[in-house]
Amino acid sequence: MATELHETARAIVADHKGILAADESTGTIKKRLDSIGVESTEENRRFYRQLLFTAPGMEDAIGGVILYDETVRQATDDGTPFPEVLAAKGVIPGIKVDTGAHDQAAFPGEKVTEGLDGLRPRLEEYRTLGARFAKWRAVITIGDGIPTSGCIAANAHALARYAALCQEAGLVPIVEPEVLMDADNTIERCYEVTAWTLHATFAELDAQRVDLRGTLLKPNMVVSGKGCPEQAPAERIAELTVDCFLRHVPAAVPGIVFLSGGQSEVEATENLNAINRIGGPWPLSFSYGRALQASALQAWGGDASNAEAAQAAFAHRAAMNSLAVAGEWTAEREQPVAA
Repeated sequence: MATELHETARAIVADHKGILAADESTGTIKKRLDSIGVESTEENRRFYRQLLFTAPGMEDAIGGVILYDETVRQATDDGTPFPEVLAAKGVIPGIKVDTGAHDQAAFPGEKVTEGLDGLRPRLEEYRTLGARFAKWRAVITIGDGIPTSGCIAANAHALARYAALCQEAGLVPIVEPEVLMDADNTIERCYEVTAWTLHATFAELDAQRVDLRGTLLKPNMVVSGKGCPEQAPAERIAELTVDCFLRHVPAAVPGIVFLSGGQSEVEATENLNAINRIGGPWPLSFSYGRALQASALQAWGGDASNAEAAQAAFAHRAAMNSLAVAGEWTAEREQPVAA
């Protein structure tokens, strides 16, 4: 089983490919659909996901797709389950398994991610449904006096226990310790907290006997907080991000798939490209949600007749990020997608 995990992890990020995070919870996808005036019915959610998963050429840039519990059980118009549709295109299906970040008792302003109770049988079921990897997101907030060591330790421990259970079930765990970029902190403070978080996470992964070669890391980039007056340019983001990861991420990890964390589509691509211009011992790829979907969502607008335009917008965004993984993206390539 270990060999299979290693191969799956490598395959997801092979050939400059990345991950589509289509694992929005029912509440989050409702916000996305509300933004274009579309009612969040199960059918609308299914149709939108179908549109993405069947986009011509998406498999050239997408190696894996993270699904939500509802989505992994849905099918295309012809009745083919979504995991089978993806697998037929050579795209590996995955599943979000945490139950969300909740207030951490006795730690005001901080969160701990839940979902370990009953996880073992859920993982077994998801594997029978076609999933070959999983995802668990922890969130670390920067603020006055936070994060605390207690918050970082609790989330690192949960991530490691989740990862061990995934590997037991034959699923590659994506470990996602996200340092949020919502505050007014400097990029240097983000570096400090990211380094602390990564160090604690890998110490716990080691303690829980997780096989790093069968694991992917989904971290934040080292960036300025959104409210910081001085927003670091892409070159500085790349410099500090790569330095931080070289110091705290073992080379045994087969791939790092960055989250976009609220960056705009082009911004997320530009920063990823700058990171890959420096590079490291691992594939430095992407696992984006909004930064792959925003244009497609707007192009679709809830109208089935716009499906092809939406698919073209998604395929374009995926292709731009694949170029960024190769360090070959340029602003000149960002041409409007013809409807």
